[in-house]
Amino acid sequence: MKDSDIAPHTNKMYVKNEAAGDRVNKAEQSLLNKLIRCSLVKNGNQVEVQQADPKSPLFSAKTFEELRLKPELLKGVFTMGFNRPSRIQENALPMMLAEPRQNLIAQSQSGTGKTAAFSLAMLSHVNPENNWTHVSKRSYTPFTLPLKTVSGVFMSACLCSVERGIKRQEQIVIGTPGTVLDWCTKYKLIDPKKITMFVLDEADVMIARQGHREQSIRIQRLLNKSCQMLLFSATFEDSVMTFAERVISQPNIIRLKRVEETLETIKQFYVLCRRKEDKFIALCDLYGCLTIAQAMIFCHTRKMAAWLASRLIEEGHQVSLLSGEMTVEQRAAVIERFRNGNEKVLVTTNVCSRGIDVEQVSLVVNFDLPVDMQGNADNETYLHRIGRTGRFGRRGFAVNMVDSDHSMDIIRQIEKHFDKKITKLDTSNLEEMEEMTI
Repeated sequence: MKDSDIAPHTNKMYVKNEAAGDRVNKAEQSLLNKLIRCSLVKNGNQVEVQQADPKSPLFSAKTFEELRLKPELLKGVFTMGFNRPSRIQENALPMMLAEPRQNLIAQSQSGTGKTAAFSLAMLSHVNPENNWTHVSKRSYTPFTLPLKTVSGVFMSACLCSVERGIKRQEQIVIGTPGTVLDWCTKYKLIDPKKITMFVLDEADVMIARQGHREQSIRIQRLLNKSCQMLLFSATFEDSVMTFAERVISQPNIIRLKRVEETLETIKQFYVLCRRKEDKFIALCDLYGCLTIAQAMIFCHTRKMAAWLASRLIEEGHQVSLLSGEMTVEQRAAVIERFRNGNEKVLVTTNVCSRGIDVEQVSLVVNFDLPVDMQGNADNETYLHRIGRTGRFGRRGFAVNMVDSDHSMDIIRQIEKHFDKKITKLDTSNLEEMEEMTI
């Protein structure tokens, strides 16, 4: 097939409509990652620490014993199977437990142990003999798991609902910003002046909702200036830092040094097609010629993903389908089945483009190329998609289906952005297919 054989340039209105696609909801993606994590993420990024007081000695803990935790907490940590602090824990916990108390803004992705870190800090500051709230944690959704995963010894209660008129005596309260604000102001169930630690988790997810951002600021204004402030976020976008600076004064800052993800272990190709049926034929040729452990195929819309999954099942492939109309729990179950090898092919939209590590994935196919709302190459999504293969230093393949002049232009934009050539591939040529694996 020649370059001239592909379909003509796609009109702009079609591009913009398609670009809406199956967009990732940050809150749902964060919860999905929590549900499917079975172990700590090994992050290759180095940690950069910026201290509020540069003269203060920098201290990190390589063992939990160095933190001088209460014996009951240390026992709980070891009982849960934590042998040594993760990277975020060894840098953040000494700051969170220091006297005098220090404020902290920390960047840490889901699965790196940050929940256990601030839970240990919460539990360390709690005095069980005082029957009032010491610690308040804000989350974008009521979530009672964090404290239970560390130790139940000092956990009095994690509240997701309250009975009106009854003053809260629990030492630790967890809730959404709106609910906790009501407890402090409308129902007078919590005295904000007695709160000694204020934790904002998943800040990048939470501030995406205008109401949560403003509610958190209102709560912060009710607290004593001596209240310890902790903020955690997976990303340090400008909006996150602007928000953090409004609610936290003189913070220590822990951030991940930016390391560009390498594509050296991933061979990238593109295949010229005319329509979706040609894409499907090329996909079958590709799958028939390669020794593939597992494959992930990305489509732009739910409709296309459903059509492709149905066609592959008709061809006898073991296929699972993942898209945005499914609940988070349903998506987690599908990913778990795929990870366990129950299905060899996962057809998905962007809901699975990031944060999902499956060691056996050797092939990623962009059945539809990722584009932004303007119809240009979405380079970040492309990186996250093809990054599902080539994991853990293994070799992987990424194949892009090109069905128009516009799609070819997207390929050129991606090549320019990553300064890496994407090789043309003829899936009907068996000899060429064999050479690609060398």
